[in-house]
Amino acid sequence: MTDFISPAWQQHASLLLGLAGLAIVAYVYSILSAPLAKIPGPWHSLFTGQLIKIYGLQGKRTRYVHSLHQKYGPVVRLSPREVDVTDLPSVKEIHAVKATYTKSPHFYHALRAPGTENVFSTTDVFFHRRHRKLLQGPFSESSLKTLQPIIEARVNMAIDRMAEEMKTRQVADVFKWWLFMATDVIGELTFGESFRMLELGKKNEYSLNLEQAAAVGAKRTAFPLLARLASAGLPIPGFGDSTRLIRNNEKFATESLQRYRKLVRENPDQPINTLFKKVFKGEQQEELTLRELIDSAQVYIIAGSDTTALALTYLVWQVCCSPEIRDRLVQELQQVPDEYHDDDLQHLAYLQQVIEETLRVYSPAPSALPRIVPQGGSTLAGQYLPGGAIVSTQAFSLHRNPDIFPDPDTFDPDRWAHPTKAMKDSMMPFGGGSRICMGLHLARIELRLGIARFFRAFPHAKVSTREGFSDQDMVQMLFFLGPPKGKRCLIECA
Repeated sequence: MTDFISPAWQQHASLLLGLAGLAIVAYVYSILSAPLAKIPGPWHSLFTGQLIKIYGLQGKRTRYVHSLHQKYGPVVRLSPREVDVTDLPSVKEIHAVKATYTKSPHFYHALRAPGTENVFSTTDVFFHRRHRKLLQGPFSESSLKTLQPIIEARVNMAIDRMAEEMKTRQVADVFKWWLFMATDVIGELTFGESFRMLELGKKNEYSLNLEQAAAVGAKRTAFPLLARLASAGLPIPGFGDSTRLIRNNEKFATESLQRYRKLVRENPDQPINTLFKKVFKGEQQEELTLRELIDSAQVYIIAGSDTTALALTYLVWQVCCSPEIRDRLVQELQQVPDEYHDDDLQHLAYLQQVIEETLRVYSPAPSALPRIVPQGGSTLAGQYLPGGAIVSTQAFSLHRNPDIFPDPDTFDPDRWAHPTKAMKDSMMPFGGGSRICMGLHLARIELRLGIARFFRAFPHAKVSTREGFSDQDMVQMLFFLGPPKGKRCLIECA
């Protein structure tokens, strides 16, 4: 065959093959000599991050990353640009209040609607500080006391609806009712009016839009360029609908806040109590624009609904799985007076232990919180990371460190009877540092009241096997949030 190829062409082919070989060698050398190449991890993570994206789309990333830590140690390479860390001193540095490790725009910008900026998704430290300063006041424990009647009313209604369903269906889907309750609560505290999902017994249009938009959240973070193109109006399959749904919810938020602002201005002495009351009454020296309030309101709904509902659901399910834990909790709850409020619950030791263990094992937001390594790089757990690299932490792994939490997969509230400092430092169910969730006190109030009302109303509640319900339904799907696989939790509230 070579007899038909001229010597000149043979020389060119040899030269091209040689250059290609050199290019491959140079590429491999550049990969192997890159700073993250020294970080322990699977071989393919030297060259690509596609596998971690695939696992993310399947809801398997979090458990996969956890398995890598079990194999490679506290710092593991996930891709040529990203590592995940479980070393506690390093985690504390990453999430320190001084916020030198900023949120990764690659991830967080893909979660927000185009043209918006909010206190959750912003990567701008100064934007975050300003908005948190202006918004966090109503979320303090003292301020939330004035909002407790709203919370208590919705909790009581949720328990009533569960009891009604039990009569007609023989079971109550507590996941459904906790979701309706949490969404109604945050809706009323945000917009001055409930979504009325508890009354109607079904999701409203706003909630359905939000649910559908959230369903493609993994796609948006895995393929941020496609998400941006879809947001710009290009017909990208699987992305365009989420942008439309987000816009519909934005319209709803705008109209609701405008109505509430009108109510406040027309009747400033007796406005409906909400998280924005002081803002609209002009009681702050520095004001937020309506655009900024709309962006914040939509974050409140997202952060204050599914997360609380998931924690309540997994707590009820896990407690009902263990009659010993259930009976001990019921016995403690029976000690409070008939007319009790959240203040009466804050001092119940076993209730707090059960809540803390639920947040450890079934963190509502168990997955990666990606940050950017500051310029100049840093050394974490003995490993150097260059500036600009992505460093993630995930609550799922932090909460399962066997050196800190012996037998970590076992649900054991007693471990919190005398928690160590390392246990407290490792807990990140609400994030950490300067970016810790503003609504954590609200969430804990809903958890305390919800659980107290539930187990006082249904002291003999147990997990049902009706309608084919099983433990497989409760396997946690680990996307950014961690819903149960079956999207239901059936309890017999006998």
